[in-house]
Amino acid sequence: MSDTPSEGAKMDFAADMSYGDYLRLDPLLDAQHPLSDAHDEMLFIVQHQTSELWMRLAIHELEAARVAIQGGNLRPAFKMLARVTRIFEQLNGAWDVLRTMTPSEYTAFRPSLGNSSGFQSHQYRLIEFILGNRNAGLMALHKHKAAATAALRGELAQPSLYQVALDLLGERFEVAGLAGPVAAVAWEPRADVQDLWQRVYEDPAPHWEIYELAEKLVDLEDYFRRWRFNHVTTVERIIGFKRGTGGTSGVGYLRKMLEVELFPELWHVRGAL
Repeated sequence: MSDTPSEGAKMDFAADMSYGDYLRLDPLLDAQHPLSDAHDEMLFIVQHQTSELWMRLAIHELEAARVAIQGGNLRPAFKMLARVTRIFEQLNGAWDVLRTMTPSEYTAFRPSLGNSSGFQSHQYRLIEFILGNRNAGLMALHKHKAAATAALRGELAQPSLYQVALDLLGERFEVAGLAGPVAAVAWEPRADVQDLWQRVYEDPAPHWEIYELAEKLVDLEDYFRRWRFNHVTTVERIIGFKRGTGGTSGVGYLRKMLEVELFPELWHVRGAL
């Protein structure tokens, strides 16, 4: 009997789809083009490209979860939201790799970035819009990209994920229009919304599905906040308090983002119980 690992495996893919063909690995692995001779620029590029791929999956899952919630199909939505939480766990782990780069190593290729910055990621902005942190003015960053602008504009025409969750919450308590109109501004906390969440948390048993939905949203924001925090500490560790390449105040701007609450009533209710 042969102990060759390839025993029985298909070896000729001239006329068949291979692993590389299915995943389109040739263009994917040919997308890393450092602009300097600095060794660590490859790390920087791969880190951000893989983050964009994870964000693409997060958008796919969040959009599907929203549709499922709107249709009252909560169990599939729970699975999708849990997956997004795990995606942000992966994104959090990626900062650990980037933090192996020292300030000296980063400054060796930083001029190659020009004015490019993660602040300009339209996928990150789309995730924030889906979750409810909306600022239509930031769309100006993407006006040179027609597809990105169209995706963001299309998102602003829909209720956020939190709004569809609130619509369901209102439906369960027979409160019409709880989520309010679709808007291109960030969600602001409301006492009437917090009161309904409090009723759910004070007596979960008869409201178990909406209670579980609330906790899935809290899980998601928990990991999203951790991702933001790790972003801040990584940037501070590597560039200190220099301005960001995209023109923001760098660490100062990122610290301000730590104060943003996506689902504020779900956090505030904890102090009221």
